Amino acid sequence: MSKLSENKIKKIKEEILSLLYHNNLKAMFTNSISQELIRDEEFVKRLLLELKKEDLVIEVKKSHKGAEYSRRRRWQLSPKALEAYKGLIEQ
Repeated sequence: MSKLSENKIKKIKEEILSLLYHNNLKAMFTNSISQELIRDEEFVKRLLLELKKEDLVIEVKKSHKGAEYSRRRRWQLSPKALEAYKGLIEQ
């Protein structure tokens, strides 16, 4: 199994952020993101956790009804990342 270069990992993270931006009105589950990007779910989860540390995504731990998820997580762009994307689009 070959390792991905840092450049390729960066591009995949950008794809994740772009996907979340285009679906910003609803948070997405990890498995939905991995299916859209045709990537392994555990790999995508690892990248999402890295993006969370960078304050680019927010982990949603509760359903819209307030029930806490026991195993699943949804993700959405952080306000910081959303503003950055809006700035890029306006240019």
